[in-house]
Amino acid sequence: MRFPLALTVKIARHIIKHKVIKRTPKFAMVLQLEPLHTCNLTCTGCGRIREYSTSIKDMVPLEQCLAAAQDCDAPMVSICGGEPLIYPKIEELVAGLREQKRIIYICTNATFMRKKMRDYMATVFTPEMEPKLQQLVAEKLITEKEVEAIRTADAAAKAKVVIKPSKWMYWNVHVDGLEFTHDLIVEREGVFKECVAAIKMAKILGYQTATNTTVYKETDMQEVEDMFKFLSSLDVDGHTISPGYDYDAAKKDMVKRLGRDPKEFFLTRDMTRKKFAKIEAWGKAFTIFGTPVYQEFLAGKRELTCTAWAIPTYNVKGWKAPCYLMTDGHYPTYGEMLGTVKWETYGVVNGVARDSRCEHCMVHCGYDPSGALSNKPRDTWINMKYNFGAKPKPFPASADLEKRAFNGVTIGKGHLAEAKAAINPAAGARGGFTRKEEEHTHAPVATGGGCSTGDTSQRDDLLAKIKANGTVTTKAE
Repeated sequence: MRFPLALTVKIARHIIKHKVIKRTPKFAMVLQLEPLHTCNLTCTGCGRIREYSTSIKDMVPLEQCLAAAQDCDAPMVSICGGEPLIYPKIEELVAGLREQKRIIYICTNATFMRKKMRDYMATVFTPEMEPKLQQLVAEKLITEKEVEAIRTADAAAKAKVVIKPSKWMYWNVHVDGLEFTHDLIVEREGVFKECVAAIKMAKILGYQTATNTTVYKETDMQEVEDMFKFLSSLDVDGHTISPGYDYDAAKKDMVKRLGRDPKEFFLTRDMTRKKFAKIEAWGKAFTIFGTPVYQEFLAGKRELTCTAWAIPTYNVKGWKAPCYLMTDGHYPTYGEMLGTVKWETYGVVNGVARDSRCEHCMVHCGYDPSGALSNKPRDTWINMKYNFGAKPKPFPASADLEKRAFNGVTIGKGHLAEAKAAINPAAGARGGFTRKEEEHTHAPVATGGGCSTGDTSQRDDLLAKIKANGTVTTKAE
């Protein structure tokens, strides 16, 4: 099967209960739960930090998070944010959602994943784990010092609530391209390398892993295909992919923080269809989390009507409406949001936008449930065939594939390499912004026009400080 049987059956039962037995007009499929909006990264294209700037340090109490899951009763909960692994009660939240028998996705940038997994190992350590520990050391996923801490964990460490491997839980790692592109989009070098290390460690320990990717105007889709091949070679269990959409908070962040024109970054509806021309072929080659009906929509072969109510968002201000990206209000209960929001005024119907802000949106949180909930017999059949079909085999690992993946800071060509070279010219590092003449295979980056341009703020700030201190003299840009 493409997806675990128990998870597929659970979701199918939920749909049958509401559509066939109760005939519920609107019901939740996935809860997007944001216990906090604090994050250790400032990803280009993410508007959460700006939209919730006045409540960025606020957190939803654990009991309130669990009550929200009960309120909408979605079979699946995607814990997002912000960076959810910063949430102090993340372990208790995962445990509480499992007690409610929900499927859980932890949407993370992966920078804290290995620590959380070391915490788990400390609670279950026995001498029989030694071969696995040595494998992790050999692959440089943990250090000898960390191994010793696992072996000698005290009673408090052993009693700690931890995130355990489970068929009901996925680490859902944010990956927006190969090394150079991903590090540039998350605005920090080394994050791609950490994502890969965390995924490798998770697979060794028996966790299920998935990735989520956003496609932007300058995204090279051949790089995305190479990314899927590389992640498949790591035995990642599945992938979510969605087009980047110019919602208000993201546009404001783009203009105010980066001084960029959002039109150079986000996709129109026509651009999305061109970018996703091969999505159906990818759905056969890789385990794409998204119905084949939604894939047809992305490829421009059909229209769908948005069902944002099926993937509601709950955060520090309540139930966010009308959708994960647009905010016209917050409500205290899921039922009140369902009954108050005028859903017929949003989305695109037969190619015509009901609300101008919806014109170019084709994101999965609005349209993937539309594919799953379609009443057409043909759609039901192809969805079942897709879910129960054979899972694609992992793509063969190779030195060439790994070389294409690590095309940034690993080989001295990260987006801060020029500034580092200015500090230490003897190192011979080449900047990511001075490579037009070089032969390369990585994608044009998403922040404004190809591999020799992008968000230069970190590099420029560092060079300015270098010049001000008289450390080194560089030519004017």
